[in-house]
Amino acid sequence: MQTKNILILTDYKGFFGSKQYSPVYRGGMDLNKIVSFFKANGIDARIVSLSEIDPERLGIDQPFVIYTSSEDHDARYKSYIEDIIFDLEQRGLVAIPSYTFLKAHNNKVAMEMLRARTNFPEIQTIRSRAFGTLEELKQASGELEYPVVVKTHAGAMSRGVAKADNAEELISQAAKFSRSYSLQHDLKELLRKVKYRDSYTKESFHRSKFVVQNLIEGLKNDWKVLVYGKRCFALRRDNRDNDFRASGSGKFHFSKDLPAGMLDFALSIRKHFNVPHISLDIGFDGVRFHLIEFQFINFGTTTIEKSPFYFSNTTSGWEIIEFKSDLELVYAESILDFISLNNQ
Repeated sequence: MQTKNILILTDYKGFFGSKQYSPVYRGGMDLNKIVSFFKANGIDARIVSLSEIDPERLGIDQPFVIYTSSEDHDARYKSYIEDIIFDLEQRGLVAIPSYTFLKAHNNKVAMEMLRARTNFPEIQTIRSRAFGTLEELKQASGELEYPVVVKTHAGAMSRGVAKADNAEELISQAAKFSRSYSLQHDLKELLRKVKYRDSYTKESFHRSKFVVQNLIEGLKNDWKVLVYGKRCFALRRDNRDNDFRASGSGKFHFSKDLPAGMLDFALSIRKHFNVPHISLDIGFDGVRFHLIEFQFINFGTTTIEKSPFYFSNTTSGWEIIEFKSDLELVYAESILDFISLNNQ
């Protein structure tokens, strides 16, 4: 990693990344700030739209590539972004984060598979099974230990998340989450079934993938922890009333009184995945920590934008820094730290 170039890939709107309080609604981060920071640190940063990439030119310059993702409906544009990043990595360029982590963005099936295959037992207290159709779940529902949590493959703020205490509840909830309604497709399948009767097995009407996982019981809250380099930003989220879910509850608190060891746990996860920054949903049952969900790109930034302080990992331990951080500068600094660390 010897290059002094960074290529910044924007979406078709010219937007980059995620920012809760962007001057333009859903307009992402301020690229001028990011570019200025890079240039002040001797890095030539160039902004290009995803559709304007010249692979042959990139092969000569060999820049690092940072890019945006998308949470558009049905992941249509995100699928295009995945194609681009996969191709660039196949050509030998370094995308930050790598395609593996882009694949897990807003995709809980890929996220849980990443969790399961990584050699990091501390984050595997949650065990998941992925299903592509409701029919697959019906075949396996008797093998599961209840209660369980069922989740749609995409979604935030606890949308598409439900608890099931038995197989009947699970199948009922999964039927809602996996419904893949298409009038033309469904009508054709019904007509085929009428025509061919028992000799034809119609395609499933529930083909939206989903995951089923064990429930960590007794949690009254969780923590949203954003880790950028050696900085942590933490937000306590209390559960909704009479509910096991904390995300989207609106009961948020910035607290300096954290469970002992949580920041070390959070930092160890970022280091394990070797990424510049990461968003973590962490639960603590009084004995051990549980990584509920995690994202590497385009995650929510309220925790950093609103926090009046952050936690800094120093040689003498964790220190509380009373400072309202600038998202773009913290982001850009984490990228440079990552490049420097991996350039040794």
